[in-house]
Amino acid sequence: MKTNTLGLPIEESKSLTKDLNILLANFQVYYQNLRGLHWNIRGRKFFELHMKFEELYDDSQVKIDEIAERILTLGGTPLHTFADYIEVNQLEVGKNINNDEKAVNLVVNSLSSLLQIERKILDASGEISDEGTNSMMSDFITEQEKTIWMMKAWLNEEL
Repeated sequence: MKTNTLGLPIEESKSLTKDLNILLANFQVYYQNLRGLHWNIRGRKFFELHMKFEELYDDSQVKIDEIAERILTLGGTPLHTFADYIEVNQLEVGKNINNDEKAVNLVVNSLSSLLQIERKILDASGEISDEGTNSMMSDFITEQEKTIWMMKAWLNEEL
């Protein structure tokens, strides 16, 4: 088995960069959804949610950069066009959502979809002892599970 400079198997690393690019694209759509929610939210929960959506999109922007840099570290090329993002996107695109419950549900559903992608990457990176990718996915998953719990509590719904 041929390995790269990092000591990781070359073919499996290439496969992992494809999955990371799918995650990157979906995070870009999630980020843009959050920007739209931030701009368009209305109602009595405006101040609360306006700030929360900003917090979430700021965090997403950091994660997007981390994912792209991990792709580069593994020898891949990060997707970087909207056409690429839309082609592999698996998230609902939230357009003109201004209702608080619809907005929070979009966040919950988006995070749930991101978790599925991340768990697939976590399994694949674990199989080749790619601790860098594995650690990043583990951190993302832990944080996003907590955010889902909080959003579901806000909605007064069970997990």
